[in-house]
Amino acid sequence: MKKLKTFSGGLLFGLSSFCLFACDCDEPRGSDTTDPTVWIEYKSGVSEFSVEHHGRTVNGDVYIPDTEFFSSLVIFSHGYNGCKDDFKPTAEYLMNHGIASITFTFCGSGARDQSGFPTTDMTLFTEREDLYAVIEYANRINHFRGDLFLFGGSQGGMVSALAAEELVTRIAGLIMLYPALCIPDDWNNAFPNEEEIPETYPVMGVTLGKEFFTSVRTLDVYEKMHEFTKPVLLMHGENDDLVPVGYSERAAASYPHAKFIKYSGGHGDTPPNMNDLVLDFVRNGH
Repeated sequence: MKKLKTFSGGLLFGLSSFCLFACDCDEPRGSDTTDPTVWIEYKSGVSEFSVEHHGRTVNGDVYIPDTEFFSSLVIFSHGYNGCKDDFKPTAEYLMNHGIASITFTFCGSGARDQSGFPTTDMTLFTEREDLYAVIEYANRINHFRGDLFLFGGSQGGMVSALAAEELVTRIAGLIMLYPALCIPDDWNNAFPNEEEIPETYPVMGVTLGKEFFTSVRTLDVYEKMHEFTKPVLLMHGENDDLVPVGYSERAAASYPHAKFIKYSGGHGDTPPNMNDLVLDFVRNGH
């Protein structure tokens, strides 16, 4: 594996995010330029990268197909206590079929994160900031001449949904695998009164801080789904006992252009043809 570029998102992210998030600009992704501080050059294959933003560093891998230009790029967001390698097989599959990908590890996400960002400081919204920084990085990769897709699994699906609703004009499509849209309900039910929330709380091997729980108390991820008019692919196992499939069924009914794949399996299980489903969705938008 090659290690090529470290991207400092501090000043550049702060300036360019005005364009990315506040205006509907038509600057083509990957336009040719001679400014090495803006455009990032990659050769085909898998390379490591890092992005600095908000005082922390996101680490991940870039998967570049062996083509002069690539038409689409997928950003993979892993689930709770996951890491960048969780969707490596799908990223490799897409690369071998001419689609670029980025996988990365959320800062403070758990045992496999190497950023040093405390798990007690991680929230859905710090993870959304991480994803925003990776999106900005993707838009600076040279030879990218196409559409940007978000793929999120479990908690990463929730984060991808939150990011997509703010970036409707910049995202070509959204893919969610058993998205943990239940997070606000789960923790509001666990702590009916905010004063009951402890300063730290262990959850499935990761110690979370109070803000993780307080930050979702009034969160309604469904509220703006009708405004995301791009194609959506939802995949969810009907036997999921961690995230009931009904949350995805409601999302499928809320997004204007959603395709819902329900399959036999629980949380962590995937459709047997998932790679083909993702490839077809990215190529054809359905």
